[in-house]
Amino acid sequence: MTAAAKRTEGRIDATLAALADPHRRQVIELLRERPRRAGELAQATGLAPPAMSRHLKTLRQSGLVEESHPEFDARVRVYQLRAEPMVDLIRWLEQTERMWSHQLAAFKAHLEQD
Repeated sequence: MTAAAKRTEGRIDATLAALADPHRRQVIELLRERPRRAGELAQATGLAPPAMSRHLKTLRQSGLVEESHPEFDARVRVYQLRAEPMVDLIRWLEQTERMWSHQLAAFKAHLEQD
């Protein structure tokens, strides 16, 4: 496996690990609509701010979201989605689906020979 393939595999692992939690998936769903403040995400998910902070940290570390600060107040944190981790995951899923389609077609052909 090449170094680039290992990096991609690591990114996919981080993406899947981050998406394993239902609260983090809910945050992703909310951010699909528009960027949101951390407090707004906590309120929408029903989580306490410290719990939301931990989830957002995991999402940032996985690369799924990025944090920015509005010019008017550097204390406010606004989160938005990043596409790159999902692109890697989609590519992997497409490759896996092609492999399974090929395997099932070969299996079907084998069964039809008998």
